[in-house]
Amino acid sequence: MAKRKYSYSRFYAIAKAKGIDLEVHKETLISQFTNGRTTSLKEMKQKEYDEMCDCLQTGRKANETPDQHKSRLKAHRSDVLHRIQKLGVDTTDWEKVNEFCKNPRIAGKPFALLTIDELKALIPKLEAIRRKPKKQPEQPKPQVQQQRQWILQIPISMITNQYKS
Repeated sequence: MAKRKYSYSRFYAIAKAKGIDLEVHKETLISQFTNGRTTSLKEMKQKEYDEMCDCLQTGRKANETPDQHKSRLKAHRSDVLHRIQKLGVDTTDWEKVNEFCKNPRIAGKPFALLTIDELKALIPKLEAIRRKPKKQPEQPKPQVQQQRQWILQIPISMITNQYKS
């Protein structure tokens, strides 16, 4: 029976998207998901490979059940939403929340697509924004009306001619 040829493109695509340096971390990752049995992708079982890719993609920890991951994700989302609400964004309107999060200075993507690591990184940003003093809109300065002074200039020759007669 011929051995089935596997494609590991999913693993490499996820690693590239997440910025994982595979030269440094590949063997450690594989060993972690095979419980130390191997450090080779070829020797991984399909179930182990799928779990590793799922964990890398979703941010779920190894040996963490999907329910535990969901609970952890929910807690971090709640923390972020609380801070967004303190900044004055209506958190009951998902369009406003997504619009706020899509700002490249905040997260650069919709709220629902944020991973746990991105949510954790967002909390200090939001706290810093909240601490920053708000710029007061400049009030127009009341204009002081200047009193106009009229100066009447009478030529001296007129005055002197008047007294000569």
